[in-house]
Amino acid sequence: MLTRPDPPRQSQAIAALRDFIEEGSYGPGDRLPAERELMSDLGMSRATLRKALDALEREGAIWRHVGKGTFISDTRHDSALDDLAEIGTQLTPVRMMRARLCIESAIAREAAVNASAAAVAHIHLARTRAESASSWAEYEAQDDLFHRAVAEASDNILLLSIFNKLNRVRRTVGWTAVVRETNRPPDEHTSFAEHRHISDAIEARDPARAYDAMRNHIGSVSARLFGEV
Repeated sequence: MLTRPDPPRQSQAIAALRDFIEEGSYGPGDRLPAERELMSDLGMSRATLRKALDALEREGAIWRHVGKGTFISDTRHDSALDDLAEIGTQLTPVRMMRARLCIESAIAREAAVNASAAAVAHIHLARTRAESASSWAEYEAQDDLFHRAVAEASDNILLLSIFNKLNRVRRTVGWTAVVRETNRPPDEHTSFAEHRHISDAIEARDPARAYDAMRNHIGSVSARLFGEV
């Protein structure tokens, strides 16, 4: 039986990681130590550390590149972030999903061409973590990381940057509250199979299938939420 993480303990882990970054005077573009070193320095288990890293990545404080490491994001451009937030206030959720249809489908196609074996493994890991999520909040966080892993697998820093900006805009769009009838995604949750189709196509190095799989997935999510694509 899956157990939910202890929120206070996880909050402490996130705070400890933030303090480590600040005290170490890490700046934009700097690479953090390897996980094994961070685990030792912070006195954390690998699972706890990874959850803390996931949280900072979702905030945009850090970014990770498979095979290269974890880096501090450049958050100094407040005006640029303000511009992205302003864009989000002018988009309807449906238009946001249509933008994702255009951009993330193309990114998935590039991932199928350029993904390393390590990047494919990272996509599979994010997918399985989403499938085993013990709550909708945890699922949504892991779903976010799955899509970012696909963008990272494109091995194109410009496409990854575009994805990150798209994701920041997505967080500012005024979403209508979604009513959940269960505490966690059911085993037959449609996105699970859709994620598998995406990851399988990328692993098979099939760009056309990866493009279609991502487009079908985002279209399916949009249809379930809004009744249209």
